[in-house]
Amino acid sequence: MSFRPRLAILQPVLIPDLHDLAIMLAANKIILQDNEQWSRKGRIHRAKIRTPEGTQHINIPIRTADRKKPIKDIRIDHSEKWIEPLLRTLEFNYRNSVYYDFYEPEIRADFQSAVDYEYLQPFVMYIRNRMFRFLEIEIQAEVLFSSRMKEYDSDPDPDQLAKNLGYENYYQEPGAKHYQRQGRNRVELPFSHPVYRQHFEGFEPDCCLLDLLFQYGPESFKIISLLQASGES
Repeated sequence: MSFRPRLAILQPVLIPDLHDLAIMLAANKIILQDNEQWSRKGRIHRAKIRTPEGTQHINIPIRTADRKKPIKDIRIDHSEKWIEPLLRTLEFNYRNSVYYDFYEPEIRADFQSAVDYEYLQPFVMYIRNRMFRFLEIEIQAEVLFSSRMKEYDSDPDPDQLAKNLGYENYYQEPGAKHYQRQGRNRVELPFSHPVYRQHFEGFEPDCCLLDLLFQYGPESFKIISLLQASGES
């Protein structure tokens, strides 16, 4: 039987997708690299949703002055009125989904609460935890922020970080080579994206968990269980 690593070195993302979730469920320790420099190609400020033409991203604007700062220091640009346009985008693309009307009031209130946050990362973690609650997902792994770890320095080698923590191999964020330093001992989680019923014709992979929630609601466990089964095989 081949050995699978139980460490995941990720970056915070606005709303995880199923590939992210599969890694989180397979790991027993998750490092969130919040002291790495923010990148516009990263996903802490954006998430992919389904549209009639394919996909698009919803985005949270950040302050221009913060664009070269670490992820943990990025602030939301509240001078840009982004909340209602984002909610209208979700309504336009998901109003015909089976469970949209059921979850919409809480999702709306969650995004409207962003006005109470100056920094992006705490809001993103709040949204993530809310999504996991809606979907009844329990992450068993220990979650650590790199900015609070003595084993992490300002310019880390992922291989050395893993070694410092007692791991030989580790997972990293899928498709993140343009904004996350890739280590030599990085390995891929065996992953086959579940194909599920979307509200538009055809199937687009890698949509954020809102896509699954609005379409499957309390039946989302049928798809999520496929990820857990894959991680245990």
